[in-house]
Amino acid sequence: MAEQELPGVLILDIGGTQGVLANHVALLKKHFCLITMKEFLANKKEMSKKIQSVFVFECRPTIDRELLESLPNLKVIANSGVGVDHLDVKMISSFGVKVTNTPQAVADSTADIGMALMLASARRLVEDTEHFAVDWLGVEVTGATLGIIGMGSIGYKVAQRAKAFEMKILYHNRNRREEEQAVGAHYCEKMDDLLQQSDFVVLVVNLSPETHKLIGKRELGLMKPTATLINISRGAVIDQDALVEALQKKVIRAAALDVTYPEPLPRDHPLLKLDNIIITPHIGTATVQAIHMMAEEAITNMLAVLNGQPIPSELLAH
Repeated sequence: MAEQELPGVLILDIGGTQGVLANHVALLKKHFCLITMKEFLANKKEMSKKIQSVFVFECRPTIDRELLESLPNLKVIANSGVGVDHLDVKMISSFGVKVTNTPQAVADSTADIGMALMLASARRLVEDTEHFAVDWLGVEVTGATLGIIGMGSIGYKVAQRAKAFEMKILYHNRNRREEEQAVGAHYCEKMDDLLQQSDFVVLVVNLSPETHKLIGKRELGLMKPTATLINISRGAVIDQDALVEALQKKVIRAAALDVTYPEPLPRDHPLLKLDNIIITPHIGTATVQAIHMMAEEAITNMLAVLNGQPIPSELLAH
């Protein structure tokens, strides 16, 4: 099939600091004619007719009403990644455009970073020090109680890993999981019960109006003073001002965050001045394999929409 016959896919750019990675380009070119935002803006009249899909990588390009109004043949916006708080799904759907994400591709790598943060915080691997004193002691992960808030595909993968560490696993979720017995997890209908019992609390929820600042001063106060809070979901799920106070006053032992609000944090942010915190720059899916699988899953979603087939990972407006 000649390239001009392939459906057009809009991307921000190729390469550089914000563009699509080279191996993504190769995958996309097998099925689509790539159109960068620069090419689109330079020739809107011609390009707007060709574009049937948008590939969103690292939250870019920005999807707003103006862009949607300028793409009359757009059928699908495929997000590379699972979190879609940067997309107004309801507004996009009002244009008759489908929205998809890639939940399968991200589960293992994100669960891995959750365990890495838990272990690094428990054993104090990244604290600055001039010498190791005799009381340089961490805490055990093996046999500890882990509370998982959000038992979707990532949360379940965390539980699978935690089982190998002989952890007691509690979880809070909108729905009870039938598979809980396979990982020895116990359901907590009330999040408060989980917070009061857990030695480690890991957040694995989508960011929504219901989960915005889900963990605030009250919730932190319910946690054990020896407990550690781990966030691998979205920064705004935690009230960061309340977290700063809780860490300063030793309300909880420590925190380990792969996500913050904003990202990155300003260099003078009080969280960066604390010893009892680990912050990584949102690298939960930053592996060669995960990035490749995310692109493949996004492409599968786009082709399903364009070919009128069942869509593996469609997001519906609520």
